[in-house]
Amino acid sequence: MPRNTLPNSVGVGLKAQHYQEIIDTQPDIGWFEVHPENYMGDGGLPHYFLSEIHKHYPLSMHGVGLSLGSAEGVDPEHLNALAKVVKRHQPAQVSEHLAWSHSNSIFLNDLLPVPYTDEFLNIVINNINKVQDKLQRTILIENPSVYLGIELELKTKAISETDFLREIVRQTGCGLLLDINNVYVSANNQKYDCNEYMNDYPLEHVGEIHLAGHAQDIIDNETVLIDDHGSAIIDDVWQLFSETLERIQKPVPVLIEWDTNIPDFSILLGEAKKAEKIMTDLSLERVNCE
Repeated sequence: MPRNTLPNSVGVGLKAQHYQEIIDTQPDIGWFEVHPENYMGDGGLPHYFLSEIHKHYPLSMHGVGLSLGSAEGVDPEHLNALAKVVKRHQPAQVSEHLAWSHSNSIFLNDLLPVPYTDEFLNIVINNINKVQDKLQRTILIENPSVYLGIELELKTKAISETDFLREIVRQTGCGLLLDINNVYVSANNQKYDCNEYMNDYPLEHVGEIHLAGHAQDIIDNETVLIDDHGSAIIDDVWQLFSETLERIQKPVPVLIEWDTNIPDFSILLGEAKKAEKIMTDLSLERVNCE
C-alpha cells in the first residue's frame, strides 16, 4: 500500500507513548491518524517519530483547531501552520470538525456546535473553501457530538444537520468523516433516533469512519453522554457501525479513536480487530438510540 493512499482498513490514533513500540514491532495495522496541532513545531522528536512511522504506514491528519464555524474566518496563522505540516508529512487524508473554537482572538479548548442556519452555512462553506485552497486538496468534515438543545427561536430557522452537511459537500466538493460515536452520543442527548439520522445522512460522500468510547454524566437528573474518547467502544456503537456499513455498501477507512486514559497499544489493536471482524461479518439487527 503506498504511503500516500489511505487503505480501506482499520487504523488507530498515533500516541507518543506508543512511538517506540510501533517502530520496534511494526504491528499489523492499516494506518495511523494524528492531530496536526501536535506537530506544528519546527522540529524535535515528534517529527522524527512521525517520519519513521510514516515510512511503513499511511497517515491521516485530523485537525481540532481550524474552527470552521468561526464568523471571523479561519485563523491565518493556524492555517499556515497546518499547511506546513501537511506539506512536510504528506498525509493521505486531512479532516476537520464541523465546529468552532475561537472568536475575537479568544481560543477555547473545546469543539462547540455550529448553528445550522443559512448564515452559518455560508460561513462554514467560505472557511472550508479557504482551507482547501490553501492546502490544495479536499478535506473531510466530521459531524459533531452535541450535548445541549438549541433555543426554540433558533430551531425554527435551522437546517437539519444532515442537510447542512449535504449542502457543504455540494458547494465545496469536500468529503465527510462519519463519526459513529458522535451520532450515538447526540441521538441519546437530543432524544432522536440515530437510525433515522443515518437514513438521511449523505453516506455516498463518506471517506472515513470514526469509532470511539464515551462517558456518562448526570446533569439535572438526566444521563448525558460525553464524547471523551477515553474507553472501549460500547456494544450499541459497534452495532450502529455494522448497520452503517450495510447502508454505505462500499469499503472505507475506519479509525479507532482513544485520546484520553490511553491504554496499552495491545488494547487499541484489539479494538481494531473487532472493527475488522465486523467489516467482514456484518449484523442486520437494529439498535435503539432513543
